[in-house]
Order: sequence, then C-alpha cells, then structure tokens
Amino acid sequence: MPKIPGINHKQAIRALERAGFHIIRQGKKHVVMSDSTRFLTILRNNPINAFTMGGIVNDAGLTEQDFKKLE
Repeated sequence: MPKIPGINHKQAIRALERAGFHIIRQGKKHVVMSDSTRFLTILRNNPINAFTMGGIVNDAGLTEQDFKKLE
C-alpha cells in the first residue's frame, strides 16, 4: 500500500474532484465522495495519516503518482 504523507483533507478532496469524484455528503468528521461506482470516505484530519491516505487512493483506483499529479 502506498504511503502519501502530509496531505490536508481539503487538498485531498480537491485532488479527488479533479479525478472525477464529487461530494455526496459531509459531516463533522467525514466527507463521503463518489464517482457513481466507488464510494470514498475522507476523514477531516489534518494531516490525514499516510497509510489512510494510501488506502483512499487505492480505493479510488489511482496510483500514488496519478494522485500526486492531481494535487
């Protein structure tokens, strides 16, 4: 699993929006995004844990390099 350290949750949300995901709902602790086939839950932690962010990127169907290009 890739490790992507030091990512702010707002930065991650913007990058995922560029990848075709949109926000379904927002809560105090989580943001749920979807691209009509996959659902992602992003924590509102700053920064997001490197292993957690790596898992989110994997679940989105992206590689670490693809995600870094979207940032």
